[in-house]
Amino acid sequence: MAVRQRRYSKEELSKRGQGLYETRIKQQVETDNYGKIVAIDIETGAFAIADNVLLATNQLFEKYPTAQPWIIRIGHRAVYHFGARSLAQKP
Repeated sequence: MAVRQRRYSKEELSKRGQGLYETRIKQQVETDNYGKIVAIDIETGAFAIADNVLLATNQLFEKYPTAQPWIIRIGHRAVYHFGARSLAQKP
């Protein structure tokens, strides 16, 4: 199994991932995939959608073994949350 190294800071990873999601990916995936996970390679813009983080990242790594993945739950501000308050994005 290959050892994967992070090549970007957390801040840069987040900035690039959020930018790609908002400008190129969101309009393609949000309608039919609410609540699913999208893993985005911040270097290529490639993405994979699945029901959980592990499946989404594994799908991405199958096609792009050196991917630098950024993860988001479609229709939410965060992948996970604690407590009873919803993190669904307000329209």
